[in-house]
Order: sequence, then structure tokens, then C-alpha cells
Amino acid sequence: MEDETREGGPCTDGADCDGACVCADENMPDEELLYDLADLFRVFSDTTRIKILYALMADEMAVGDIAEATGSSQSAVSHQLRTLKQAHLVKFRRDGRSILYSLADDHVYTMLNQGMSHICE
Repeated sequence: MEDETREGGPCTDGADCDGACVCADENMPDEELLYDLADLFRVFSDTTRIKILYALMADEMAVGDIAEATGSSQSAVSHQLRTLKQAHLVKFRRDGRSILYSLADDHVYTMLNQGMSHICE
């Protein structure tokens, strides 16, 4: 079967892909999408990154505040923030001389909550 793009409708298992999903067949997303999804989940494999994301669930924060909240060094937080930015899980804005970080969108919040719900069952 040829690859087809599902425009804003169900792709696999009834998921809504908003036109971004390319399916190889009825049940399997395109190989490139699977690779990207695996990369996204790999970002969640580090405890420090998870702590940073949880700290940012409450409010936007500067690196020093994140380090204090997570019990990590500012250097470690900065390094992990770079990875989280590359994965589009956090965003930042300048406020004078400070840079404030926050979750990129509600999807990140949802992924963390769903993951926690899953392991607490």
C-alpha cells in the first residue's frame, strides 16, 4: 500500500494526527515518524531532565531557580536545558538580563501526567 497522509483525522488506533502523520499502512506510522517518536521518548530517559520538567510545570524559572528546585548544579541544568530545547519540550524568553524557561506547551504537561499515572497504577 502506498504511503498516505491523514489530514487531521485518525491515523493509527484512532489518534488524531492534525495532518502531520504519514502512515505506511492502516496500522503503522511512517518509519521516520517512529524514529522521531523514539528520539522524543529518549529525552525522557534522564532523571535530571524529568526533574527540570516537573519544576517548570509550576511556573517559568531561571537556571539558578531550577538548579535549586532540582538539587542540581547550574551547569548540569544548563546542559539538560539544551537537550530539552532541542526536543522542543521547553521554551525560553529574556527578561532583562535573565532568561526564563517554561514548558513548551500543554502536550509536555500531559505527557508527564500520563506517564506518572501509568506508573502509579
